[in-house]
Amino acid sequence: MKVSKAQAAENREGIVDAAARLYREKGLDGVGVAEITRDAGLTHGGLYRHFESKDALAREACLRAFEWTITPLDGLKYSEADGAPATRLRALVHGYLSATHRDHPGEGCPAAALAADAARAGPEMSEVFAQGVERNIQRFMSVLQGDDAAKRTQTIVTLSSMVGALVLARATAAGNPALSEEILATLREQLAP
Repeated sequence: MKVSKAQAAENREGIVDAAARLYREKGLDGVGVAEITRDAGLTHGGLYRHFESKDALAREACLRAFEWTITPLDGLKYSEADGAPATRLRALVHGYLSATHRDHPGEGCPAAALAADAARAGPEMSEVFAQGVERNIQRFMSVLQGDDAAKRTQTIVTLSSMVGALVLARATAAGNPALSEEILATLREQLAP
């Protein structure tokens, strides 16, 4: 049975969305084509009508994952009139370093979920990942006040600290829940009291 162009486009989007979520949950090597297509409601044979390879899907899914947003950041821009950059920064840091974000990697930040995988996946994936990280840096900078160089430095320090804390909190959550929560709480207090 022939599928319409609109249905084919919808199927492709479903595959990319499923892959973006599943890769964040299970890692690039932790999920197969069959699971991705099943999650998208399709058969695994259909994947290769949309993508030249599993690696091509992984790159596109990684880009899609970076469309994830830190909710308190969205729509917030620094302006002198509102005078509340510390409030916005606090909301962003506390939302990111939450138990909810820690416990739901498939719905969260791809940097914390996929950084180690992206580093091992080769230069093409590294390039895609770098694009996503740069996009997050630019978005985060728009919330801060100061000159661009100072905002970029603060952004890199803060984002790197948050990603590292979330990775450690996830890694320790099952084995030592108290340590996991301590990591999150400590970084929340240090980055945005």
